[in-house]
Amino acid sequence: MGLGRAGAELHLPVLARARAGARRLFAEHPVVACDPRRVLGDRPGLVTVTSIAEAAALTDPAETVAHVCTPPTVRTEVIGELAERGFRHLIVEKPLAADTDDLARITRLRRKHGLRVAVVEPWLTSALTLRLTGLVRDGALGEPKTMTIVQNKPRFRRSLARPSHPTAFDVELPHGVGLALRLAGNARVTHAAGFDLVVGEVVVPRMGGARVGLRHNSGVRTEISSDLTSPVRERRITVEFERGTAVGHFAVSADDDHSQLSVTVNGHREHEVLHDDSLTEWMIRAYQLFQGVGDQHSRGFAFATDVVQLLSVAKNICAEPVVPASRAGSPVAARAR
Repeated sequence: MGLGRAGAELHLPVLARARAGARRLFAEHPVVACDPRRVLGDRPGLVTVTSIAEAAALTDPAETVAHVCTPPTVRTEVIGELAERGFRHLIVEKPLAADTDDLARITRLRRKHGLRVAVVEPWLTSALTLRLTGLVRDGALGEPKTMTIVQNKPRFRRSLARPSHPTAFDVELPHGVGLALRLAGNARVTHAAGFDLVVGEVVVPRMGGARVGLRHNSGVRTEISSDLTSPVRERRITVEFERGTAVGHFAVSADDDHSQLSVTVNGHREHEVLHDDSLTEWMIRAYQLFQGVGDQHSRGFAFATDVVQLLSVAKNICAEPVVPASRAGSPVAARAR
């Protein structure tokens, strides 16, 4: 469902790789791609339709996994219609919901229809995340003290054309918040800020970037930032331990499937490159869990709700759109000045 970037450029090719690598998990039927505004055109292994009703007619909804790749602001309606049509197994793009109101609606739909909902979290199955988790657990570097997560990329074209996300908090930060919770445990928001995307006379409110601070129950402090006007792409985490530092770089796009990790102790640095096709690994794992008894995705769903709730607190802290310091004092309009 949804043939924007997430659906057409991520889920379809990743699903093709997953089906090739784990054939027993998947039927031989073609993938049905649905979008009322965009039709890719049928090709081998793919059929495109323009409505959920058409998709339901071409599949057995009870035995089909529906990938919900629509913007978060319309996700509740899509999940509701899928549920009414008999679909019970859903893979939902992050973030699970745009705010706590939509989160409550999705939670009610899940309970009412007995939905199994897997929220896309490839960083949690990343080889880099597994290595970082090992460093935290084995204690060789002592206790983690602080974490800094940076998620920068230029995102002008998509934000200027038709924003698919309500704020910059909804683009990259769900990955960062999820990673922080996985490594350091439950947390509360200590501070947050966001700024507008400004290009000449055009302003897109709250889409320039965002940052959020977390204080974990374990005592770890985390700072997460995302600049969607950056000239370079970077997905980096720095963990400061009592006796060393770990710096990890996640793959910055679907163009590569490797991450990197550097660990420094007493001035000695060790560096390694990790094969890390995390989204494909996550996809295969999600389908494996759908074959299990009961709702094997319930813990993942609860984790995704924690991420939405923290991001909602952060967004509420800085609800008024602002411009970067260099633009302070300039008038701001929804589209142009």
